[in-house]
Amino acid sequence: MRFGKFELFPKKYGWFPYIWPIYLALPVVNIRDEQGIKLWIGCAMIVLFAVTYRQLYWVTSRTFNLWLALQLGLILALCAFYSPYNFYMGFFTSNFIGWYTDHKKFNVAISCFAAVEVLSLLIGSHDLLVSDLPFLLPFLLIMLVMPYGIRSMARRQHLEQELDRANEQIKELIKREERMRIARDLHDTLGHTLSLITLKSQLVEKLASKDAERAQVEAREIQRTSRAALRQVRELVSDMRAITIAEALAEAGEILRAADIAFDVEGDPRLTGVSDLTQNIVSLCIKEAVTNIVKHSRATRCAVTIEIAPAEVRLQIEDNGIGLSAPLDDSVTGNGLKGMAERLSLIDGALTVGLASPSHSDGSAVGSGQGTRLRIAIPLIVKEANKEGETA
Repeated sequence: MRFGKFELFPKKYGWFPYIWPIYLALPVVNIRDEQGIKLWIGCAMIVLFAVTYRQLYWVTSRTFNLWLALQLGLILALCAFYSPYNFYMGFFTSNFIGWYTDHKKFNVAISCFAAVEVLSLLIGSHDLLVSDLPFLLPFLLIMLVMPYGIRSMARRQHLEQELDRANEQIKELIKREERMRIARDLHDTLGHTLSLITLKSQLVEKLASKDAERAQVEAREIQRTSRAALRQVRELVSDMRAITIAEALAEAGEILRAADIAFDVEGDPRLTGVSDLTQNIVSLCIKEAVTNIVKHSRATRCAVTIEIAPAEVRLQIEDNGIGLSAPLDDSVTGNGLKGMAERLSLIDGALTVGLASPSHSDGSAVGSGQGTRLRIAIPLIVKEANKEGETA
């Protein structure tokens, strides 16, 4: 609640602070029969008590103790000189004692509070009715226990706030790391290709006057390389969440089994040492290979073998379908296979396509058909080399 620039209580406490002052009607009722100066002093003490109540919501830790001590003194005075039933005002102080975060200060405050409340009842005991004691003592006990509950609740809220701040920091760090990852992946994707385009452009410039036909061939190669880079960047931007090889193989298994093609995986697909970019590119190649098997191979069985060597990862995809018209060795034809080769070239990977062997690496036959074999080799040192180049 604001009055101009004056604010009665901090906004963060909501309407809660505005409810408690209603109970200040109790001491007003207790002093209503007083006369003369004593009545005015009593009213002034109640007003001052209300001021301490407001100030305790605003003051810092240095003056908090002073205002709390003043509030306790007012309770003691109102009980001693007016009515022992004013000890109910201790509920105000009990609430503020629970705000102490320092264990030592809390213990001192709760001890002083207990002493003041008990002393207030003892001083005014001649005005108390014996029949009222069973009703007063439970309230005294509640006032002494309440600070512990409030302190526990405040501590939990503080921990929740700290947790929220920590979560916000974690989210910010994740965003920052994601931005760095995207920057690294784009650098790794385009760095090699742009270097190749630069070299070939220089070669075209030299060949333009000497060997025009060769220059045209190199220019077309530049076009193909630039298109491959553009396509890869679009794929990375459209799907920033890099799919892993393990996820790609799991999806491949579902697709193949849906097409009544048996699927086996030999080796551990959880390649934790391979970068996200590399896994994403290899995963796209796996998807392309599986699509070709389902559409064109007429295979009944597909086997994937994963081998991890010191310097590279080898992945072999083999089916028992109709195979290729002729062994391709290192030459790759077909738009799908060309796309796979271009993707792999971005990470210095290699694709070899040929006819499948009669048996698998463990000696078990893949199938009765001749089939097709795709071999993918990915160097493990590419990303590390790029990092060294960045820091050099």
